[in-house]
Amino acid sequence: MNLQLKRSERSEDDKATIGNLFVDGTRECWTLEDKVREIPGQPVEAWKIAGVTAIPSGVFPVVIDFSPKFQRMMLHILNVPDFSGVRIHSGNRDTDTEGCVLVGQAHPALMDFISSSRLALDAVTRKIEAALGLERRIVDADGFVLEYDHVSPPQDVAISITNEFSV
Repeated sequence: MNLQLKRSERSEDDKATIGNLFVDGTRECWTLEDKVREIPGQPVEAWKIAGVTAIPSGVFPVVIDFSPKFQRMMLHILNVPDFSGVRIHSGNRDTDTEGCVLVGQAHPALMDFISSSRLALDAVTRKIEAALGLERRIVDADGFVLEYDHVSPPQDVAISITNEFSV
């Protein structure tokens, strides 16, 4: 399964980055991340500001594993240079992320905000679960998955992140 995150918009206050997430070529939802500070050709440590910087562009594997911070199974973007614990999760604005990718179904024009985040996350997660051959086994009262069963052979899942800002 191929995920593509195409970053295309900077927020008016320049603190957030808006993009679109595609699943196998079909647009799935909006994304919101911290500000893109990436300087092509420069190492991450030259431009990263901890907690307020989007991850670099590139291609990274995606898995579902246990998040010690959130205490549940979550989407996890692996092998991001100089970043750790990068998750795809729900949230609405840049203050809800520390380098993670937030997803949402709606994005009001000219705002650094996305909404219907849990609905978007559930839709994306279910597609990735199917690709990874996973079935929900234990779900808590809030609907968060705590444990999975492997029900079919997994496919590789990767996310390709690109910056497509207009000049």
